[in-house]
Amino acid sequence: MTEALKQLLSKRAIALVLKDLADKIACRNRGNTAVVLIGIQRGGVHLAVRISRLLEALWQQPVPVGNVDVSMHRDDLDHRLPAHVHPTEIPFDLNGKTVVLVDDVLFHGRTVRAAMDALNDFGRPQSIQLAVLVDRGHRELPISADYTGKTIETAVEDRVDVLLEEDGMTDSVVLKPNGLAS
Repeated sequence: MTEALKQLLSKRAIALVLKDLADKIACRNRGNTAVVLIGIQRGGVHLAVRISRLLEALWQQPVPVGNVDVSMHRDDLDHRLPAHVHPTEIPFDLNGKTVVLVDDVLFHGRTVRAAMDALNDFGRPQSIQLAVLVDRGHRELPISADYTGKTIETAVEDRVDVLLEEDGMTDSVVLKPNGLAS
């Protein structure tokens, strides 16, 4: 790892953070059998699946998982075209459910807002909660996570990358000062 890069979370730390997030979700939603997880494409999808497995072990019942692509719901479409649109897969009814949106990094809040807009196409949840692996601040919208793995201080121009085994990487979270290229 280059000296300029800073590892924020190791593989072991990510596993511990996800276990803590699952425990907090389970505690807050104790007795609620209508909890579903929706991973925000791209980074939140794998994390939602991992948290679902942890919740299944705690609750001894399946916890449905879906995913949402926010590309076409972003408020900056006039400034940039989406590089790649991923399929949204929500194979269950959202009406009356407690939806836990899962994302890797919470930054400006615009992706979360777009995800909530996209969910409207699939029904009306009873409530929406937000779980993030990393909160790096710099919010532009009044959005905050219900469950946060790690809060870090960054400069606006910094980059936080979440690398996951499911994408062929070793699990880690890395800070790249000033958007330093890989």
